Amino acid sequence: MTDAYTALLDHSRETSALGHVAGRLGWDQETMMPRGAAEQRGEEMAAMTAVLHARRTDPRLSEWLAEIDDSALDPVGQAVLRHTRRSHERATRVPARLASEIARVTSVAQGIWAEARAKDDFQAFAPTLKEVLSLKREEGAALADGADVYDALLADYEPGTTAAEIATIFDAMRPRLVALRERVLGQPEPDGLSGTYDEAAQMKLSRHVARAFGYDMSRGRVDKAVHPFSSGSGNDVRITTRTDPADPFNCLYSTIHEVGHAAYEQNIDQAYLFTPLGQGVSMGVHESQSRIYENQLGRSRPFTGWLFEQLRDTFGEIGVADAEAFYRAVNRVRKGYIRTEADELQYNLHIMLRFDLERQLISRALEVSDLEDAWNTRFETDFGYPVDRPAHGVLQDVHWSVGLFGYFPTYALGNVYAGCLNEALRQAVPDLESALAAGDPSPATDWLRGALQTHGGLREPRDTIEAACGFAPHEGPLMDYLEAKFSELYGL
Repeated sequence: MTDAYTALLDHSRETSALGHVAGRLGWDQETMMPRGAAEQRGEEMAAMTAVLHARRTDPRLSEWLAEIDDSALDPVGQAVLRHTRRSHERATRVPARLASEIARVTSVAQGIWAEARAKDDFQAFAPTLKEVLSLKREEGAALADGADVYDALLADYEPGTTAAEIATIFDAMRPRLVALRERVLGQPEPDGLSGTYDEAAQMKLSRHVARAFGYDMSRGRVDKAVHPFSSGSGNDVRITTRTDPADPFNCLYSTIHEVGHAAYEQNIDQAYLFTPLGQGVSMGVHESQSRIYENQLGRSRPFTGWLFEQLRDTFGEIGVADAEAFYRAVNRVRKGYIRTEADELQYNLHIMLRFDLERQLISRALEVSDLEDAWNTRFETDFGYPVDRPAHGVLQDVHWSVGLFGYFPTYALGNVYAGCLNEALRQAVPDLESALAAGDPSPATDWLRGALQTHGGLREPRDTIEAACGFAPHEGPLMDYLEAKFSELYGL
């Protein structure tokens, strides 16, 4: 190992550790920070971003990278260099001033969005969103260096993929999704749960379910937040969920979803800790883990049979007679506005809406002043009924307030990846359903850990999925799974 490579690893380790500290500031802001600290936290985040940006643009990185002979390294070393080169190249294109300003503005914008959402007032948020959008357009232009600006932003979340490639996948999915949804919504809707569910008891049960899916609570914790998320990597990976006294599914399935993210991070090879390989390789691959945990495993008939008994033991009668009725309640397709509460069938249509709108925002084909009307028009076209209020429409997601343009399509791409992984998983673990019926997803989570999670950032995103599945990812397995599941469930 060369002196240059050793120096690069040492530098990377310190940069990664500082990045973890910055991430903890973000976790605290979402969970425990007092409301009055928002402006101060914005300055703190800007300062941390300035430090990180300086390290990622350090001229010594170019010197070290030039000295290292890639061919003399093993695949791990070569992957480290690939990530480092990509990160350094992107960082050097963004002025330090701009990186710090984005961090400051988006930190403050998050609180403004939350207040506007609570008051159902998009106009109260619009000036802030306009400022965030302007900064992200500037960043995207700097990163693109004459190429497509949206693709440049997308590369932060799904490197190696273009918006055109994602649009091709979405265009193939949309007709089948719309046709299946129309057939399902023409059938009688299954009954849902009834009653009131103590929120402390929901949190206790959610922690029990998190452990069942392999979440290591000695290296994590479960808290509450307005918008559930997972934060951290390695040996400090935290998740949040939310509770609704009338809807325990919101808490339980948000928890399972975030555990999918967290388990990915916890299960990465410890040898990669504080290196570029020590975190999930992309958001699409990350979402494949959260979605397969939540849907193909967590919403399966055998697992919901076990979960039905857990809810009855915790809350008593819940308004459905048996495990089959509970399975139908978990998977019922119904009209609704909220992406995070959408069923498997309609979820991707929510993503496609956001993907198209944010591409238009970045390209300047759409401005913030017209965004609410554009959202409402598109939603009614896609879903067949109007948005009733901004909190159920353009204000429902935190992503744009914190500058995550390019993030949304990775949710649906993650579903596509999850469909492929589920097909491979069922072939590799043929007796999986008996374990799920006993409340034990470990045969599935063990397979996912060995096939995908332990490798972290070793491979590129699509290569990560292909190595796990044995075939290149495509939308076919997901659509086949959805059509089979909902045709059987609704007797189509």
